[in-house]
Amino acid sequence: MPKSEVETGHQGGSRTQPSLFGQKHSSRNYSDPYCWGKNQFNSSFPASLVAYMFSKGVAPVYIKTNDKNEVGREYIHADKLLGINPLDDNAFYNFEAGYTPFEKYYSGKRESIDLVMVKRDENVPLGGFEIKLTALPDNTTKKLSDENYGCEIVVRPPTICFLVCSICSNYDTDELKFRLRKLLSGVPKVNHWEEIEEVARVYDTIEQAVMNVASDMSDKQRPLLIQPVWKTLGGKMVLAEDCLDVFAWSDLAVLQMCVQEPCDGRTLTRFHRTIVWVYKMLFEFIDYGIFDYMRIIKNHSYGYANDKAFALPGRKSRHFLSCPELFHPRVSKYEIKNIILGGGQDLLSPERRLDAAIVNSPDLF
Repeated sequence: MPKSEVETGHQGGSRTQPSLFGQKHSSRNYSDPYCWGKNQFNSSFPASLVAYMFSKGVAPVYIKTNDKNEVGREYIHADKLLGINPLDDNAFYNFEAGYTPFEKYYSGKRESIDLVMVKRDENVPLGGFEIKLTALPDNTTKKLSDENYGCEIVVRPPTICFLVCSICSNYDTDELKFRLRKLLSGVPKVNHWEEIEEVARVYDTIEQAVMNVASDMSDKQRPLLIQPVWKTLGGKMVLAEDCLDVFAWSDLAVLQMCVQEPCDGRTLTRFHRTIVWVYKMLFEFIDYGIFDYMRIIKNHSYGYANDKAFALPGRKSRHFLSCPELFHPRVSKYEIKNIILGGGQDLLSPERRLDAAIVNSPDLF
């Protein structure tokens, strides 16, 4: 069993200990105030929100692409999203854990992913997910009408590593690596990949090569990022009544976040840089069966800090998220008391916006 098993937060029965809905078996002990800290809450609460929505028959919105790299939306129930019924006694929620199916594809420091769902009886990892708890609206859309709200999404380098690992898992034989090499061909020779001008000159061909891969594996994409949204009244610290919902992004939909703006042939944005990272990681995987993602990122910074890959503001993320569920989230703020259980709200520290909004809304409980 991953880490130490703690049984907590199951549905039904009396609840005297702080807990979160659905997490009967978890790597976090919610009786410990530490597990209600800002970093822990931002992944554990969303996991329970997904489980709660499943119990109500409400499916997250799934953002994915087709073979033309066009972005679309459908619904995906939590058991398909997570690989297991989130309320099943066999479901183990392993937070900030290594996702072993990806670890064979990259070298160096092993990165933890926000949530690994595990089948308890066999200790088998079923899926690894990055979680982005986002406020609706963000600063770029808070003065607009509800139907024009959007969320800022910040993507960090480990997410790009996991994205590339997911792609690699679909080309994991000599024959398929040969196919991948052909898909990535067509980029003119670059002598100095660390030079902005030299890479920018051929950037369009690099992006097209990566999009060729995305098109080729469109029927094999899988969920990678879980994005719960919580809605406020015009960006104020007041929760809207139609408060919570969940979006799930496939690996290829996350990749499409980077295709934001054309390259002028002289400079590279953070979005362009991320596509270059993906291209370099994939080619290193083809040649060696493994890629050194930290070295690739360090050597191809192109003048930007590496604390994040890129940030997508609400006015741009709205292109992907725009749907009735974004305008009117399906979980009421008054249902938060059904997700945070046993007085868990008393252990929250108002260090982040959602923590603070809940702490400052005692009427919810």
